[in-house]
Amino acid sequence: MSVDDDKSGAITPKELSRALVNGDWSAFDLDTVRMLMGLFDTDRSGTIGFQEFVGLWKYIADWQKVFRHFDRDNSGSIDGAELAAAMRQFGFDLSPSLLSLLEQKYSSLPTTYGAPGGITFDRFLRCCVMVKTLTESFQRYDIKRTGWIQIDYEGFMKLVLSAP
Repeated sequence: MSVDDDKSGAITPKELSRALVNGDWSAFDLDTVRMLMGLFDTDRSGTIGFQEFVGLWKYIADWQKVFRHFDRDNSGSIDGAELAAAMRQFGFDLSPSLLSLLEQKYSSLPTTYGAPGGITFDRFLRCCVMVKTLTESFQRYDIKRTGWIQIDYEGFMKLVLSAP
């Protein structure tokens, strides 16, 4: 593996961070690297072996296709309208205020007059995984499928802190 700088046979978070770049050659956000390590370090060794890396690489390639599909203007980032379209297509019926919060939270490009500059690929991936994870967690509590849950403080904290 050319990503394996120290030739140990496994990739550390630091090596993975150096290997992953967005379409504009900016480095992946460290939180996204940590999320990917958490998803693909299946043996919980703290590193990613060859087979784990193969899975991670395919996952990233698949997400790049999704990103390009929704980046309608080919700007290299996802704007608010593109994010809304992606969430709708993924089956998440989010209100405009939630979409705005997501856009603000995951926007990584410079802003002009307070408007988010866009969401880079790595942050789009993390945003989508977070929405999916929180939705699935909510649905586990929403046994009657009413869109309402009753949860105590500790349950709420576990739900939120387990999200990527």
